[in-house]
Amino acid sequence: MKVLVTGATGFIGSYVVEELLRNGYTTIATSRSTKNKIKHKWIKDTDYVSADLAENRKDWYTFLGKPDILIHLAWDGLPHYKELFHIERNLSGNYFFLKNLIEHGLKKIVVTGTCLEYGLRCGALGEDLEAKPANPYALAKDSLRKFLEQLQKQIDFDLKWIRLFYMYGKGQSSNSILSQLEAALEKGDKVFNMSGGEQLRDYLPVVKVAEYIVKLTTQDKVSGIINCCSGQPISIRKLVEDYISERNNGIELKLGYYPYADYEPMAFWGNDNKLRIALEKI
Repeated sequence: MKVLVTGATGFIGSYVVEELLRNGYTTIATSRSTKNKIKHKWIKDTDYVSADLAENRKDWYTFLGKPDILIHLAWDGLPHYKELFHIERNLSGNYFFLKNLIEHGLKKIVVTGTCLEYGLRCGALGEDLEAKPANPYALAKDSLRKFLEQLQKQIDFDLKWIRLFYMYGKGQSSNSILSQLEAALEKGDKVFNMSGGEQLRDYLPVVKVAEYIVKLTTQDKVSGIINCCSGQPISIRKLVEDYISERNNGIELKLGYYPYADYEPMAFWGNDNKLRIALEKI
């Protein structure tokens, strides 16, 4: 089986490629920029193609090696969730890229969505809930899924839409709370500024996210929307306190220094029932 991964040199992409190779899959990796590729040990073991997916190319399917399955991770401009370019540029660019691949022969695609598609809801979020995106990024992602579902009515292909929740691990954005905390610990700061920390979220280590993405991609029992989550809520404060404890560091938390984000609710996590069904006996 030949698997194409877009956004391969990104945070999640690099782990997904490593997981695919570990499981023996022939892997085609692509990303727009080559500046990050040399730091990835897996480059020599993949068919790497540097490409800007916004290019006007007649046949992306042939150009990218006629893969059996696509894992589409590429998406510009994160973590700027409120910027309109997600709607104005990313939505159409991603749709026409995927449509081109499908029209030229690709039969199975996996696209990563976001838990923010559920909108400002609290509690356990299941795939049967109607999407109510409340920011441009989530709206663009949800619209892309709906566009692809309409395309399925005209062309036969399988679509798995994996809604990602929160994750952590080496290589994540410097804007993430654990990256900021790690930087503070490395500098020897005595105090770490953060919000009140009472938000409940659903976190997985990125290595587990990559494992789930690969397993979901290569199974045929479940399609459509699938939450990629732990199913267990944890407060941001406890996440930070556990991390500090593991590092055996006595840095003081200054709670309430930053306001809570207005683009996400205070307490939400994923319902993982569908995920567990898909992963049974794999």
